[in-house]
Amino acid sequence: AFFWLVSLLLSSLIWFIAVKATDPRDEPLQKGLLIFGVMFSVLLQETFRFLYYKLLRKAIEGLVALSEDGCSPISIQQMAYVAGLGFGLMSGAFSMINLLADALGPGTVGIHGDSQLYFLTSAFMTMVLIFLHTFWGILFFHGCEHRRWWEITAVVAMHLAVSGSTFCNPLYVGSLVPSYLLMAAAAAWAYLLSGGSAQNLRRFLLCKS
Repeated sequence: AFFWLVSLLLSSLIWFIAVKATDPRDEPLQKGLLIFGVMFSVLLQETFRFLYYKLLRKAIEGLVALSEDGCSPISIQQMAYVAGLGFGLMSGAFSMINLLADALGPGTVGIHGDSQLYFLTSAFMTMVLIFLHTFWGILFFHGCEHRRWWEITAVVAMHLAVSGSTFCNPLYVGSLVPSYLLMAAAAAWAYLLSGGSAQNLRRFLLCKS
């Protein structure tokens, strides 16, 4: 969560400088800056995810050196899950805070003919991002651990695609549907990389040992 906050702080600083250095009345330029800010923020988040992986690898090496049996008490898969969940929860918390701030008013959602589903769709978008960050953490760490750079590239591409899809709003179908499809694909991929199988899933659903 701390690493995600640092990435948010840096991207916010760049965004603040870019807005102050340009003409706020130039709408095409401001829209271009918004797109740049979102893409830059995504790349910065993934950079800090990689830095966090390197830090955890150093921590694991230290734990192995101190343990009696020469094994780490925490696996890299567990750390990947926790790291992804931390990124997701902090991202969701900030999204929720911004929504609650907008909900205080003044005004009524949809009063000028816009969609009244803003808060509902934003809640679903926040939820999918929390899940996606968790799955992306597993995929990203697996790619770093096994030097499969195409897996890391896939995570960055999915993150960019989900963030870019929000520019389709207020056509919320254009952002929610692709995001949930990517979430399903990322969930299945992360499940398989974590050692899951169709047989294990069937046993889980049937409550069999």
